[in-house]
Amino acid sequence: MKKFMTASVFAFALTLSAGSVLAAGFNGPNNAPAAGGFRGPGIGSSTVAQALELSDDTPVVLTGQIERSLGGEKYVFKDATGSVTVDIDNEDWRGMTVTPQDTVIIQGEIDKDFFKTEIDVDAISIKK
Repeated sequence: MKKFMTASVFAFALTLSAGSVLAAGFNGPNNAPAAGGFRGPGIGSSTVAQALELSDDTPVVLTGQIERSLGGEKYVFKDATGSVTVDIDNEDWRGMTVTPQDTVIIQGEIDKDFFKTEIDVDAISIKK
């Protein structure tokens, strides 16, 4: 009877410890987070002059100032090499307020047609 009790307690303890290991999941060096993305080198910064020479749909990162609004979602963006019209959707501002004195970083892509070149902005942040 004593052996049976000891074996029962051991089996019960083993079941509990195995259950907690299975419920916890793996937590080790090759365990990637469930939500995330790429971390590493990406698109390098360009100047406005360089961006104006790029092909349609080419990704760009620009650093400079928003000089003025052209109405709607269009703005004039400038850096030391020139200026270009940028299209910033209202939701891309994420509640941020920017003045012409702020230096911003915009990420987007070239939107080029026969008559104009603009930058379709995907993200904007104030440079710190």
